[in-house]
Amino acid sequence: MKTLSLKLDEFIFQETEQVLIRLKKTRNRYINEALQYYNRLQRKILLAKKIETESMLVQKESMKILAEFDNLDDYDN
Repeated sequence: MKTLSLKLDEFIFQETEQVLIRLKKTRNRYINEALQYYNRLQRKILLAKKIETESMLVQKESMKILAEFDNLDDYDN
């Protein structure tokens, strides 16, 4: 395990302490779980942005291919 020193805003610290009492968890376990959750959330957000960016990159080519498929119907008649 790594040791980490951090400074918390007083309100966040007090709120966390109240939650810890009710959950009966150690501060260390709680912070580890919170960071794990937040990391998962951020990875999902980053993946969504990447997918959106890549979708925009292929959008023009996709529209071109769809137009070509539409033109295939013209050959049947």
